[in-house]
Amino acid sequence: MDRAEKLKNFAVKLETQQIQMLHYSKFDCQANRDSSRVSIKEGKKYTKVDVGTSGKYMIDKEGNIFGIKAYGVIHRGHCFGTLDTIDDYYWGEYRAYKI
Repeated sequence: MDRAEKLKNFAVKLETQQIQMLHYSKFDCQANRDSSRVSIKEGKKYTKVDVGTSGKYMIDKEGNIFGIKAYGVIHRGHCFGTLDTIDDYYWGEYRAYKI
């Protein structure tokens, strides 16, 4: 599987679990579901993963997934595995956690 397919799988998993959590917490109105849409923006060094209009994760060229300090600023202290280990985490909460 190439990097583009792994990014697509990550985006689908992130969006699905975000919407599942909205449904579970009974906040699943259409406006909140629309704000849970995931978009991917390629950059020179990092790939930005946005949920709604906010930045959420950044992925380096090796496939490591990190949280962010500010939009476009990676937080190396918040590592969430790699694109190969996305199934080891739950992505529906505010911050991902290991299952």
